[in-house]
Amino acid sequence: MKEIRAQFTWLTAFYSPLVATLTGTFLESRGLKFSWSIATPGRSAVDALIDGTADVAQTTLSNAFGFLNQGKPSPCLHFGLTNEMDGFFLTARQADPDFSWKKLEGAELLILHGGQPMQMFKYACHRQGIDINKIKLINVPPAEMDKAFRAGTGDYIHQQGPSPQQLVADGAGHIVATVGPAVGKCGFSSLAATREWLQTEEAVAFTAAYKEAKAYLINTPAKELAKATGSFFPTIQTDVLVQCLHDYQKLGCWSEEIEITHDNYQSMLDIYEFNGGINERYAYELVCAKPPGF
Repeated sequence: MKEIRAQFTWLTAFYSPLVATLTGTFLESRGLKFSWSIATPGRSAVDALIDGTADVAQTTLSNAFGFLNQGKPSPCLHFGLTNEMDGFFLTARQADPDFSWKKLEGAELLILHGGQPMQMFKYACHRQGIDINKIKLINVPPAEMDKAFRAGTGDYIHQQGPSPQQLVADGAGHIVATVGPAVGKCGFSSLAATREWLQTEEAVAFTAAYKEAKAYLINTPAKELAKATGSFFPTIQTDVLVQCLHDYQKLGCWSEEIEITHDNYQSMLDIYEFNGGINERYAYELVCAKPPGF
């Protein structure tokens, strides 16, 4: 059996399209086996593609923008849509059924600074018509954010699932909003590979498995999904994982679509152009490829 070596940038339930592909018989039925890893600090999943230690990377289109901004070609192409919406939640200390983004002005928000999460949040504020400069943004190391909120820092916290669902389960917070709908659909995260690997039979077989797994992901009850993928998340309580998967299904960040559409791509250009994150609106073909075999 040929082995597919997959590397995650982050491993959370938000990236369940790839997780689901690595469970069940989606790959095995196509004569493939797999191994997986998580990118380590200072070394990205795309670095693993470059040095040949991974075949497929869970990453984002903005990684390619970084190379293009330096006048360099992207070393890989993005061929599979993972999430077409931001997956961060805003959690408050108190329940607020009448929450509006305007309430963030003047409040303290523990937020993941830097990178795409901040780019998305700034764009969400722009679209919601609020002044981000009026929000008291609190910057603590990502690994310490949850602990700081539980200890009393901040009025709100900005996190990816399942951390918000765990706060709710512990009675420590209440989810009041999701960033995704405030930003709108876009090519938030994707699968990437080298141009050479995308020409292989393994790439075609993997992509077919990925499409089947995505359909399974959105059409299967969250409780069943949690059983199938729970081994990837051994530290997450089952009921919290179930709720997180349910929330992401309801949010609509996953679909059966695997191609990064031109609309997905243009939306990402809009976001990064607004934030000054690109030097020009790069052509689709410099960043994306059609899914192999489709």
